[in-house]
Amino acid sequence: MPPKPEFDAPQAAGKDRLTLITGPSRGGKTALALRLAATRVPPRLYLATAQALDQEMVLRIHRHQEERGRDFETLEEPLALVHALQGLRRRFSVVVIDCLTLWLSNLLGKWGDREDEVQEAAGSLIRFLSNFPVPTVIISNEVGWGIVPENALARRFRDLSGKVNQELAASADRVILSVAGIPLVLKGPPL
Repeated sequence: MPPKPEFDAPQAAGKDRLTLITGPSRGGKTALALRLAATRVPPRLYLATAQALDQEMVLRIHRHQEERGRDFETLEEPLALVHALQGLRRRFSVVVIDCLTLWLSNLLGKWGDREDEVQEAAGSLIRFLSNFPVPTVIISNEVGWGIVPENALARRFRDLSGKVNQELAASADRVILSVAGIPLVLKGPPL
């Protein structure tokens, strides 16, 4: 297991108010997001977008719950992220959103071929996060690094995910690529 990077004291709000962590599946994104969020005092919020639709996802969700322990309050919302964030009843020191990729998949599952609605929802989320006063760490997968998918839906998802990642990265104060558990800051303040 690679050594965990040490982090400086939390940056002043504004220098890292919105952080995007991206990379491949099992690249260490969630562990890094939790370590970054742990530099902030409680209460901390973990906003989960996953849905337990099969046994494998049930196990993944359980593994993530164990990983974050009791250091975070959890809010599960697979679709209405902006609404969930607007409805927070208390002030959190940080919000971790895990993950944008599953959220996009959930939206495609809801709206199917109406990709324009998915793109509008993603745009609304990015606009909201650009003004959201709570420091936020959002996790997303880079799904376009492999082969070109065989079916049209998978290609649309890959393309949409890449486009939304680009738009979020442009808006973010910090962008981190996490590969094999090693973070590389692409934009913004160092770790």
